[in-house]
Amino acid sequence: MNYISNVLFGVLLIVGIGFFVNNIQKLFRNIKLGKSIDRNDNKLQRLKNMAMIALGQSKMVKRPFSGFLHIIVYVGFVIINIEVLEIVVDGLLGTHRVFQPYLGDQFYGFLIAVFEVFAALVFIAVVLFWLRRNVSNIKRFLSKEMTGWPKRDGNLILYFEMVLMTLFIIMNATDTAFQEAGVGNVISQLVAPIFEGYTPETIHTIERTAWWIHIIGILVFLNYLFYSKHLHILLAFPNTYFGNLKPKGQFPNSEAVTKEVQLMMDPSADPYAMPEQGAEEEVPEKFGASDVADLSWVQLLNAYTCTECGRCTSACPASLTGKELSPRNIMMKTRDRLEEVGRNIDENKGTFKDDGKQLLNDYISPEELWACTSCNACVEECPVSIDPLSIIMDMRKYLVMEQSAAPQELNMMMTNVENNGAPWQYNQQDRLNWTNEA
Repeated sequence: MNYISNVLFGVLLIVGIGFFVNNIQKLFRNIKLGKSIDRNDNKLQRLKNMAMIALGQSKMVKRPFSGFLHIIVYVGFVIINIEVLEIVVDGLLGTHRVFQPYLGDQFYGFLIAVFEVFAALVFIAVVLFWLRRNVSNIKRFLSKEMTGWPKRDGNLILYFEMVLMTLFIIMNATDTAFQEAGVGNVISQLVAPIFEGYTPETIHTIERTAWWIHIIGILVFLNYLFYSKHLHILLAFPNTYFGNLKPKGQFPNSEAVTKEVQLMMDPSADPYAMPEQGAEEEVPEKFGASDVADLSWVQLLNAYTCTECGRCTSACPASLTGKELSPRNIMMKTRDRLEEVGRNIDENKGTFKDDGKQLLNDYISPEELWACTSCNACVEECPVSIDPLSIIMDMRKYLVMEQSAAPQELNMMMTNVENNGAPWQYNQQDRLNWTNEA
């Protein structure tokens, strides 16, 4: 019987991890659809950012209450899952608490005690998170983009965590030998009396059932991450590492435009020169972005890393004044379009078949893009270094430079700059006429 159980556990483990690896490969493939961008400079600073922001949660605690709860869940979940190592070894070898003889009763008991305390704290924190999402009427959780699946996803992950923490405590509470030893059962000993009326065989069955459901739940949770906003558990680390290190107000120059300006400023250059015989004529690069493949791979990584917490939108002046723009929704729509492109590639055996859609207009409207004030509040607020503004500006660039579809006010300003050398509708010769009005 133990042999069958071990084989079953091994098959379950291989299937669960295999499915996870397959999904992660799809994730990397989708991210690589983005344009190349160099983010390998200043490695030391990047490592510091990753350590402070992703590992140290430094930006989360800017909002103390939710930040503190998040740290409890984050640290607790990481620490408790150390126990998974023992579960895996026990499941494969048919042993029970295999690490206890090697670590000694005192140290092993200390570890389990820490796990149990954190399990209780995580459960309490998750309940508080659920109340904040569903009872407290916090505005950033009530936006229109947080209905349907995003709302269900946010709650479903909380239910997952509640169940996993409960199973962990029940598993310990019904482990008769562990309870009799009295080492490390700081929380489970309070639950154990519930099962006193049961026979030893029934208690053992409950313990084994909780053990199996717990490990299955962990594997399901692991694979659920790919379909959930909780991918940030994995992606926050690379996302903070590859974040933009330049000053937030500094926008990148387009190489194609720079070349054109240099050509215009070079008095010896011939703008009408034909390419040399045999040389291929250079195809002009597309300006800006109209679909996900026009964005950089870092921007696509940003989209997958978005936690949907809404801190960006709650700080956005355009959103606060009732405009259509929501930085969170920009990231969610970018991710949705990228997922759609990924499914298209899967259905067409590795090749994208034009579906007549694009990120611009089909997902994100020009109205949203032009509502942005480019203040960088969303970038500053994001707890995992996501940059919605860069996507907005790239799509604006496409509207202006590829479609000449800027708002009338902006077109008028650009026309004035072209004709008058200034944003105003005054001839350069008339610019100082105001001095004669005294």
